[in-house]
Amino acid sequence: MPLQTRITEMLGIAHPIIMGGMTGVGTPELAAAVSNAGGLGVIAIHNAGTPEEGRKWIRRTRSLCRNGVPFGVNLTILPSMGAPPPYDDYVRIIIEENVRIVETAGSNPQRFVQRFKAANIITIHKCISIRHATKAEGYGVDIVSLDGFECAGHPGEEDIGNFVLQARGAKALTVPYLCSGGVGDGKQIAAALALGADGVNCGTRFCATVECNWPESFKRRMQEASETDTVLMLRRLQNTCRVFRNDVAVEVEEIESAKGEKFEFGDVAHLVNGKRGREAEQNKDADGGIWSAGQVIGLIDTIPTCKELIDGMVKEAEDTIRSRMNGMVCDPSMTMAQPLSRL
Repeated sequence: MPLQTRITEMLGIAHPIIMGGMTGVGTPELAAAVSNAGGLGVIAIHNAGTPEEGRKWIRRTRSLCRNGVPFGVNLTILPSMGAPPPYDDYVRIIIEENVRIVETAGSNPQRFVQRFKAANIITIHKCISIRHATKAEGYGVDIVSLDGFECAGHPGEEDIGNFVLQARGAKALTVPYLCSGGVGDGKQIAAALALGADGVNCGTRFCATVECNWPESFKRRMQEASETDTVLMLRRLQNTCRVFRNDVAVEVEEIESAKGEKFEFGDVAHLVNGKRGREAEQNKDADGGIWSAGQVIGLIDTIPTCKELIDGMVKEAEDTIRSRMNGMVCDPSMTMAQPLSRL
């Protein structure tokens, strides 16, 4: 029997599992594979390059989604060293293409959320703290994605893990929220639901699937890794990024440590720039550039299809809830306290 939550009802999906928007890998093919498996796949529209290419990506994703299953579009709003991306044009395209679900991330999306709500679009916003989450709830987001410190990419500077963050969400929020960061199996889905979340948001775990466009060398490294094989870089700049521990990440870590308080972004810009990362992907060189990965890599031991992954996670969640957790609740009249043995 499927897991039914406020998230599945609001989004019209079979399982409370969302693929978060991701730079590079957030393609129509991966998003559609997740949606077709009963979750919610999300494309990152900035991956398309331009707003009009983004329109084509939306249409391609829709064409790949069987029987009209839902999908989402991610709009990530980040500071820019040069001219900012044409966010307003991306928003216009999303509305014109009748997208029904949008995930926002990064800087305050309030003005965009207002436009999405006027177009009857469901909005999800990623937050790394309760204060950000309650603020987002205040300006009208429909769903909050609570990102714990375990997550890939930008975990923020507050270092709050999901065991506390999700429980705080249950106390502080009235809108449904997703447990995001470090999620990779069904036991964690059961735990997230027990803590108060209505679903989970997965990123890194979907990168280690057949449909992801990352090279096999990247996927194999994740499969071989442990939960300690990530690096928190750029901490001294208050711009923390969690990435996979490869040769380049270790070099960045060493430079940042050696420079100490004198560390500047320019010291490592040549190592961490996106162009180098994309070239590493093209060359299938897992040590050639920086790539994001969360601590969930410690749970990755297979490279399944998205359907195999989601089916397995849901079954494990159901089994955990029905057998392990349900079996722990006993009728007091049927049990007798046993005295402790004397030492």
